[in-house]
Amino acid sequence: MVKPARLNQINVRQHDNESPTFKLLPDAWVIKVGGQSIIDRGSKAVMPLVAEIKRNLDRGKKLIIGTGAGTRARHAYSLAVELGLPTGVLSALGAGVATQNARILGWLLADRGIPVLSPGELSSKLPFDLAERGAVVFPGMPPYTFWERFPDIGLIPPHRTDTGCFLVAETFGVAGMIYVKDEDGLYSDNPKIKPKAQFIKRINVNELKKMNLPDLVIEPPVVEFLGRAKNIRRVQVINGLHEGELSAALNGDSVGSIIEA
Repeated sequence: MVKPARLNQINVRQHDNESPTFKLLPDAWVIKVGGQSIIDRGSKAVMPLVAEIKRNLDRGKKLIIGTGAGTRARHAYSLAVELGLPTGVLSALGAGVATQNARILGWLLADRGIPVLSPGELSSKLPFDLAERGAVVFPGMPPYTFWERFPDIGLIPPHRTDTGCFLVAETFGVAGMIYVKDEDGLYSDNPKIKPKAQFIKRINVNELKKMNLPDLVIEPPVVEFLGRAKNIRRVQVINGLHEGELSAALNGDSVGSIIEA
């Protein structure tokens, strides 16, 4: 039996922010491909991005590619909310749509033998497939499903595909986390609605929270997690509709917006 004093010492060590963590895949990158912003746009947006992903595979980049859920998930959420279904059910519905998008992207990369992994396979198959094929695709929705935390307002799951991809990046200790959207990066408001919104090139988590922006290009929980993360100390948001921008981000260029811890 562990004595109380000894147990307290163990807890202190476990929660010590200075404790080092072992980075499992420091040479890999997590890329989140937006569902509504990229995949829902069809071939005009997806095929150039797929070609760019293949070029980076040829250059030896190791890519862990997560997919968003997009418009179909929003339709499912709307119907489920109208029916009064709980948040856990909505989370399961969103995971199903993200899986569909992962399969679509996986088939487009099939000529490279890129596998599509379920969340449960990330711990067992990801390292092997990444070493063998150079990339994997997975649905970005975190597998909380019925265990999803209740949101402060409404029923929509607070942790969706942006969050799921970030958690994968943090857990495996990758080289970087890139969000591929249909906007140039972070703005002071939604530029699709407010064309005069100010572009934000670089900002840290504390500054971003103080701004209390009405609209964010990434899910708010990502900002919270980034502030507490040990392995991922910045995320980059780029425009996947601009050819070459993903390659530039993978090369370390400061394209798009960078949010730092």
